[in-house]
Amino acid sequence: MATSKKKTKQSADTTQASGASKKAGGVRARVRAELTAEIKAAAGRQMAESGASSLSLRAIARELGMASSAIYRYFASRDELLTALIIDAYEDLADSIDAAVAEVDADDRHAQFAALARALRTWAVNNPHEYALIYGSPVPGYAAPQDTIASAARVPQALLVLLMGGHETTKPIPKNDLSTSLAGLIDYTERSIDVEALGQGVEVWAELFGLISLELFGHFTNTVTDPELFFEQAITRMASRVIDTTG
Repeated sequence: MATSKKKTKQSADTTQASGASKKAGGVRARVRAELTAEIKAAAGRQMAESGASSLSLRAIARELGMASSAIYRYFASRDELLTALIIDAYEDLADSIDAAVAEVDADDRHAQFAALARALRTWAVNNPHEYALIYGSPVPGYAAPQDTIASAARVPQALLVLLMGGHETTKPIPKNDLSTSLAGLIDYTERSIDVEALGQGVEVWAELFGLISLELFGHFTNTVTDPELFFEQAITRMASRVIDTTG
């Protein structure tokens, strides 16, 4: 009987210890997540003040009252922090676009395109420093790793899926200057989309980001007095040029 009670107590102690360990682990994970978010927020403020190229882990540590050595337990280098910020920006933008497109009629490609374009511009206007980070000038000395590719591809994929409706093809891709210049995209889409449609899609992609970049970086001053209205007119013209309303 005594042996049985001893085993029961040992089992209870083990269960208690396991529960305490899990609780401690959960607290540590929560604290780490909160501090990681604070580091990213401080990095965002720093970028807003002086640009991504001046991002400094030591400066962030000083702002947060951390030892400079402690911040490296969260991000091993400036580049690792930049990569995390870039992925967050791409994902946030793509989520915003997906949500906007989901709210309109799935059979109305004009409305879907307009929703995508508006969501893109709205996010950029509301997050100018994040937009500059992912679509502005490259940060000197930084090379984006493979980790960023999947997130970076979400927005162009959404646009491509929307624009490709009615343009799928099983015909061989003709050998010409356009197919040569778009060889990488043709391979990416597994040669399933008409090359002319692909070319138009890339043009629209460049137009959308060109309009937004010119607006955000101040190049419309004294030229376009109402950027939002001009953008609306532009996306209407793009849609009529590219989207097949009968497809």
